[in-house]
Amino acid sequence: MTAVSVSSVLHSPNARLGVAVMLLGIFLFALNDTLGKWLVATYPVGQVLLVRSIAALLVLWPFLWRMGWRPLFSLERPGMQVLRVGLSSLEVYAFYFAVIYLPLADVMTYWLAAPIYVAAMSPFLLGEHVGWRRWTAIVIGFAGVIIALEPSSATMTAPALISVLGTFCFAFMMLSGRALRATPDKVLVFWQSVGAGILGLVTAPFGWVQPSGFDLALLGGLGVVAMMAHVCVNRAMKLADAAVVAPFQYTLLFWAVVFGFIVFGDVPRPAMLAGAAIIIAAGLFIFFRERSKHSTS
Repeated sequence: MTAVSVSSVLHSPNARLGVAVMLLGIFLFALNDTLGKWLVATYPVGQVLLVRSIAALLVLWPFLWRMGWRPLFSLERPGMQVLRVGLSSLEVYAFYFAVIYLPLADVMTYWLAAPIYVAAMSPFLLGEHVGWRRWTAIVIGFAGVIIALEPSSATMTAPALISVLGTFCFAFMMLSGRALRATPDKVLVFWQSVGAGILGLVTAPFGWVQPSGFDLALLGGLGVVAMMAHVCVNRAMKLADAAVVAPFQYTLLFWAVVFGFIVFGDVPRPAMLAGAAIIIAAGLFIFFRERSKHSTS
């Protein structure tokens, strides 16, 4: 979709609303991640995951009640469902572990590379065709990750490597979502929350910190804000074409830089900004190339 056609689409009230809702959803994700980084400085990751998951399930409960319980257990491809839950649990654990030690913008940059990994793995795992243009963008995107990592003995730390592994888990989770298109979103979110909650339950006793009432509310707020963010992004995709709203997901990095500086005093590294720019450019090219290929097929 060209800039001219995007501009014409934005004259539609639904499209403008879709963009606004997407921007709100991404802001909520950034707020959720900032709050998570603040909390894991005091509470172990397992404890944060446990309380966050319980809160998310409580918010999700009325929607599940209205939908009925049968879809939760009548699952397509059960093995793939279990794999997805496991990967999503490891991914969120890796994220919260990484932000304990790294600036929020750095971790966000690594996570924004996930669509590039998806494009690279899709021919081998889903049998999708990827032409030379997208392979070129994939290679450039990988170069952006390396630039952002700024490999050296000082920067190639365990948290940085765990961040990269976490993004691969996220990419595999996205691929599994493509393979589970018939599963309702609420079912996927439910089992993701259950999986993260179980991982939190297993690991939370190691270093449990008794939270104050206010901090308990903040821990629960993680789940609520994340659910609201998912609702906004899903609604945006229904209000407007994905080609219009999806690129706005990269505003996540802007908020990561802003919140990181205001809340934690993090100053972005030049290498991180340069790598992030390359990753975003490669990701946008891959996205629009895939859209054009699907529209002509």
